[in-house]
Amino acid sequence: MILEYKGIPIFYEDHGKGSAVVLLHGFLENSTMWKEIVPELSKTHRVITIDLLGHGKTECLGYIHSMETMAEAVYAVLRSLNLRRIILIGHSMGGYVALALTEKHPEMIKGLCLMNSTSLADDEERKKLRARANKMAQNNFNNIVRMSFTNLFGEGSKIRHKVEMENALKEALNTPVQGYIACQEGMRIRKNRRKILKDGAFKKLIVIGKKDPVLNFEQSLKEAEEAHSETAVFNDGHMSHIENKDELIFALTQFVRKC
Repeated sequence: MILEYKGIPIFYEDHGKGSAVVLLHGFLENSTMWKEIVPELSKTHRVITIDLLGHGKTECLGYIHSMETMAEAVYAVLRSLNLRRIILIGHSMGGYVALALTEKHPEMIKGLCLMNSTSLADDEERKKLRARANKMAQNNFNNIVRMSFTNLFGEGSKIRHKVEMENALKEALNTPVQGYIACQEGMRIRKNRRKILKDGAFKKLIVIGKKDPVLNFEQSLKEAEEAHSETAVFNDGHMSHIENKDELIFALTQFVRKC
């Protein structure tokens, strides 16, 4: 389905019936990343997947996709569907967008799951890496995408899930250069939303990969403890929907039922 929003199309899909669960994909992904998860969650819930700005079938909106800008686009979809209360699940960048939406519309949120994500802002080293990647993307897009995407997997996962990783990489390479740069910049400037997570009265779940190359394992555990959040801890990397699919489906199914 398509929603016309500020002169661009936003693509989304709507499955099942019941309480609404909204799935937000990560950087260099799109709503197809949820293809194994939607059939399970939609057995008991209404599940909405959305292509975020500059990803999948949704076009870019300017040259910086801040988390707030992307959250506003998500909210436009939710409003068009007359959804007043939702459970939010965001993978990586999708978690940052979910937190921005939660900050603006806390009354909507029944539950929030940060999946391989964090409420913390980038540290200075990470900000420099994003700026450097954006410069490289202007001239060597394919190589920077291949390198950054494959590095999200644990070493063993690159072998065990080679086919799934290659399929996900194909989707990543379809991301427009403008979308890549706009979202990297948006993530680079995003603010710390630790307080939003900590003080939220909604149900919380943080999905953590022990070998996540992007997020520090101990820091993620501490963040969850401080926020009084449940955790689902898996043995692999940043891409739990591929590396730990069955365990993730179980964890998410249990979480949405509690909400």
